[in-house]
Amino acid sequence: MPENESWEYSLYIPNDLRAVTVSRRTLRLILTMHGLIRLVDVAELLATELVSNAVRHTKGPAGLRVHWSPPGTLRIGAWDADPQPPEPPRRFEDEAEDGRGLALVRACADVWGWQPLARQGSRGKYVWCELSAA
Repeated sequence: MPENESWEYSLYIPNDLRAVTVSRRTLRLILTMHGLIRLVDVAELLATELVSNAVRHTKGPAGLRVHWSPPGTLRIGAWDADPQPPEPPRRFEDEAEDGRGLALVRACADVWGWQPLARQGSRGKYVWCELSAA
């Protein structure tokens, strides 16, 4: 499929820390098959942070969504069942051992954000980021 056509993949994952590795490897395969190997390293880092937050900080299932929009924008997002907004990104200088995932996302992505979700009476959120292939 040429890079000038849009596409999207969704991976539904259980609340299991092993899902982070499954998501990362699936993302690598998707990008490789679409000829976007140059984005793999950064995309894997971003997906790892988003999916690990969804799995570690919520009790329900989660999902990974990967969307390509021509002429060159890759959107990576993770949804979960918790409607609470994500914690604001911490600064890297903080002494905390964890809690810097969204700071990495903010530093490595071109743009990031989140939005609340509501579907069939269920509430949650979708945290996303974008990479430019340019």
